[in-house]
Amino acid sequence: MPTIEAPPTFSNYREAIHAFLQERLNAKLEKLKADEDGKRTELTAQHQPAAWLDDAARRVQQIQAVTHSLKPIHPDARGTNLYVEPRTLPPLAELGSHALGERFVGDVVGNAAALDVYKLLKLEVNGRSLLTALLAHDADALAALHADPSQAEKLRDAFVSLTQPRAEGPSSHTLAKQLYWLTGTDACDNSHYTLLAPLYATSLAHAVHAQVQEDRFGEANKAARQARRERKMHDGVFHDYPGLAVQNMGGTKPQNISQLNSERRGMNYLLSSLPPQWKASAVRLPVHATSVFDRLFIARPEVRRTVRALRVFLESNPDANLATRERREELLDALVDELVSLAAELQQILPPGWSRDDERFADLHRSEQLWLDPLRAEQPDEADFASEWLQMDWPAAVGQRFANWLNAQLRGKLPVGDAEARAWQKELLSDEDGFPQQLRTMRQRLDRTATEATP
Repeated sequence: MPTIEAPPTFSNYREAIHAFLQERLNAKLEKLKADEDGKRTELTAQHQPAAWLDDAARRVQQIQAVTHSLKPIHPDARGTNLYVEPRTLPPLAELGSHALGERFVGDVVGNAAALDVYKLLKLEVNGRSLLTALLAHDADALAALHADPSQAEKLRDAFVSLTQPRAEGPSSHTLAKQLYWLTGTDACDNSHYTLLAPLYATSLAHAVHAQVQEDRFGEANKAARQARRERKMHDGVFHDYPGLAVQNMGGTKPQNISQLNSERRGMNYLLSSLPPQWKASAVRLPVHATSVFDRLFIARPEVRRTVRALRVFLESNPDANLATRERREELLDALVDELVSLAAELQQILPPGWSRDDERFADLHRSEQLWLDPLRAEQPDEADFASEWLQMDWPAAVGQRFANWLNAQLRGKLPVGDAEARAWQKELLSDEDGFPQQLRTMRQRLDRTATEATP
């Protein structure tokens, strides 16, 4: 993200105003041709503090400073906007504009041609804007407007009128939202309701946007996110906003909504306010496990039944004939099908990269991470994982782990060993309608991803 330059600092408001006017004058003079001396003289006269401030005091009526605006409710709504300093609001436990305190950014609506007046009033000295100082009758701010106290007071009154509603009284509009709020005890009695006309808390929205932007894209959070991915110790705090949404206001002309909306290019963050929903999963997860074959796979009812049926069948010492081979392969196919289903279910309910991003799965064997979390290969900064997946050395390791697991389930009365393990592994890796088919489908997808990523 681009670096935001810190605003200039001034020791007093007079100095800030003079610097502001000189900067605006210089920008206009640079555009003049060498033979436009008359225009140069005219511009210089217009940007003398007394002349410019008098003109600004007249133009300020074209705009209004707000902290709560009607335009975001509906761009064509006409009605009352409010400017309410957050520190004057009653303190509440809930988050609201009152939480901004002294450090808030006011918004402005109205004629865009008069926005330079608001830029003047936003000039800060020691963290306090000129507008805030004038509202408080600050002596330094008044002296900066004019040497004559009476004239300074007139200019002050004109500028602070920016914060007052432009209509004679509070008004709403047919396009504005309105709602009846129960203030009494009888929901069936109309007199127990108050009609509210909600306004958009634009200053609060701007503060939220600034905080979320820093938390999402700031260098500190980038470092914390990287440490989390790599499972390294980190002194900082990692910020995340699940379910974050963006509401764009104003379309191609965000300035028609407000000045702050224009600065955000119309972007307004919406934090998720949905209550959590518990979803009981029929799929057990490999939490704090080195392998799904430790406890998770045998916990599946169909796997338990199949293993029991295979053990009973083999313990019966069947004849070495075609029927025996077909029955054994039938039971092994059922286990392979369950294994394929387990992988598909984990990939469906867990987000790509879960084996990397969730510390509960940190102990899972690498071969099983590659098998169960293949779409991690499509995540940023996972080129090594993708390359390792596409090399296809790991399926044999998964087959070996499956074979060792099945031998462990059958031990007891059955003399199973390396020969049987090789048979189980071969069955898994050669079942064309099961494990290999799942791998082929995934490889086709990852091959396309790798091809598209190649410049």
